[in-house]
Order: sequence, then C-alpha cells, then structure tokens
Amino acid sequence: MQRKVTRSNGNVFRDLGFPPEEAEHLRIRSDLLIQLQKAIESRGLKQAEAAKLLDVTQPRVSDLMRGRLDLFSVDTLIDMLARLGIRVRVVFSTARRSARVA
Repeated sequence: MQRKVTRSNGNVFRDLGFPPEEAEHLRIRSDLLIQLQKAIESRGLKQAEAAKLLDVTQPRVSDLMRGRLDLFSVDTLIDMLARLGIRVRVVFSTARRSARVA
C-alpha cells in the first residue's frame, strides 16, 4: 500500500483547512501555549503550584496542560507567561506569497 505524502505549508492549522487568518491566529496561540507548558514542566511545578503563580485555578492549569487551545486567548497566554517571568517578543514578517491585485 502506497502512502500519499503532502508537504506542509508550515502551518498545521492551514494544512487542516482553516482559513489563512484563523490558521495564523491558532498557530500563534498554540506557540504561546506550548511555551507555557514547557515552562511549567521544566520548573517541575505541580498544577496547584502553577495555578498560584499564574493567579488562576488548578482546573485552568489542567486545561492549559491538556492543550485546550480553545479556552485561552492570546492576551491570557501572554499574561500567564509574564507571571512566570517570560517576556514575549513579536516579530513581523511579510507573507512568502505576494498578493495579487486585480
């Protein structure tokens, strides 16, 4: 049986069929969420300890650690990172493909 392999365009959400703008928003949120997960894990924090540092409830940390991306806004994720002493820097770049003008 031969498998069909499709090259990613660099954004898994776009690959899954989300519109470009939504896919980019989801990618940014997922990147922030992953950084939070890594920070909590690397510090060896229990969920209750993380909740206290983040000023949220333990169930909220549980949602975070389970990757419930739909429950967190970009602002919330950046605020949580800041509470852990992690600065977020935004870098802008132009899209790889050029926009067509009709």
